[in-house]
Amino acid sequence: MVDRASQATGGTPSVTTDARTHIIAVALRLFAARGFDGTSLQDIAEVVGIRKASLLYHFESKELLRLGVLDHLLSIWNEGLPRLLLAAARTGAPRFGSVIGEVIRFFAEDPNRARLLLRESLDRREDMKVRLQTFVAPWVGLVTEYIREGQKSGEVDPNVDPEAYVLQIVHMVVSGMATASTLDHALLPASHALGTPDERHVRELIRITRTSLFRDRGTP
Repeated sequence: MVDRASQATGGTPSVTTDARTHIIAVALRLFAARGFDGTSLQDIAEVVGIRKASLLYHFESKELLRLGVLDHLLSIWNEGLPRLLLAAARTGAPRFGSVIGEVIRFFAEDPNRARLLLRESLDRREDMKVRLQTFVAPWVGLVTEYIREGQKSGEVDPNVDPEAYVLQIVHMVVSGMATASTLDHALLPASHALGTPDERHVRELIRITRTSLFRDRGTP
């Protein structure tokens, strides 16, 4: 019997850890590009370079592989995002851009992460609701509390709705990174299309998140 908990998180280092990690990486890319229903285990096995039977040794079904991919992705996100957002809220405007930039670059460096989350949120709303409540919701209250503290000190715009702000940033980053290449080519002249999310995307997202949160010192 395969250890399902190890599948989801990468497990304790062993001779099979690298194989599971590679399978998860390939499945993430194919699920993001084709959707869960449009991707077969045989497709994944061929890209990984193993037999389907070998893939099933690590993940006993396609559904368990889907769960393993999601849990692996959300675990990475859950380890980094709360720390970065809390640091941003604590350090204020001068450091905000560099810190929030790391959050954005997490998705920019591999847009498939955002595409998969977006696909799953649309296709399997109830399942994703449970997973997001497990992996993401616990830190939302912490971040919003620091935003409120910034409002009390006068550094953060008092008109900001803390909960809505955090959720809007998540929406903007995930949807923006997931659809950037498609919308760029559809809406911009060929000579101006940005293609894969690059520093221009990142810089503009940072600017929007910063200016919408912190108070203009010239404003009474």
